[in-house]
Amino acid sequence: MKKTLLCLAGVAVMLPASVPAVAADAVAPSAAVVPALSCEDAMKRQEEALDALRREKALLEEKLKALECTPTVSGDELMQKNIRQLRELAQNTRAQRQSMADFEGFVRWMSGSLAGYEKYIQAGTVVAGFARVLPIPYAGQASLLTKFASQGILSLNATSASITKYLETSQKFLARVDAIDPAKGPAAAQLSDAARFADGELLRDMSDVQTKLRSAADISSSTLSFLESVNHYVGSTDEYWSKTKAFLARKDADKNDKSFLASSIEGLRNRAGGFNGKLKLFEETAQKDLPLIKNVAVYDGLVRELAGKGSRVSQAAR
Repeated sequence: MKKTLLCLAGVAVMLPASVPAVAADAVAPSAAVVPALSCEDAMKRQEEALDALRREKALLEEKLKALECTPTVSGDELMQKNIRQLRELAQNTRAQRQSMADFEGFVRWMSGSLAGYEKYIQAGTVVAGFARVLPIPYAGQASLLTKFASQGILSLNATSASITKYLETSQKFLARVDAIDPAKGPAAAQLSDAARFADGELLRDMSDVQTKLRSAADISSSTLSFLESVNHYVGSTDEYWSKTKAFLARKDADKNDKSFLASSIEGLRNRAGGFNGKLKLFEETAQKDLPLIKNVAVYDGLVRELAGKGSRVSQAAR
């Protein structure tokens, strides 16, 4: 009995020391384990992430629409650019108009000279030897020379009419540009009218007069080649004069000797050279005008497009 009590006392002494150690061993593993999310919690978190992405996407779309409706260049800035383009075009047009008087003078002189050469051209068609030395494009086509002078005069008359038309049209364009007063603020209607006029009537008549002037230059070049051929042929044979008595009076034959032909050739060469030089400058400025005219047309279209968008936005806001 006494021995049993002693054993129980020993066990009682040992229990307080061993219990905390056992408890610690039991708690430590359970504290390191993270409980897994349930299926419902995972779905909930995924939906929350998707909702956040949807909100961000909607915000980006709103910002993109705002950027599309807000141009980087305003309508006023485009109009100012168009004013500068129109003024540059007007400056070129004034320079071109100054050359028109010289062009008109040459065309009239050339028309009168060609009429004076007509009977000599007709006389040359009966000379078989002369027909063989004609410059291209008349070699082998002597019969066409009878039409060369008359057709050339008609072409030169058309050139003169084209010059007159261009002067009228260009003056109307300059009046439209001069009426634009930046001090009073850019007027969209005036700018649009000037831009459309430049892209329409001005471009059309400028291109037409350029084509007609080039034709006049070709006529003068052909006439010069013809006179040079006559001068060369007359210097080598008397066939021309002997076979053209029916066409030329005696005083005409006296006038049209080597010195007369030489002076005629020299005069035509000098005047044609001056004409061609000015025509080249005109063509260069006309070439520069093409992109300017297209620019003012494009700017005008952009200004009207922005004005239309602004009007629609204002109506939607109401």
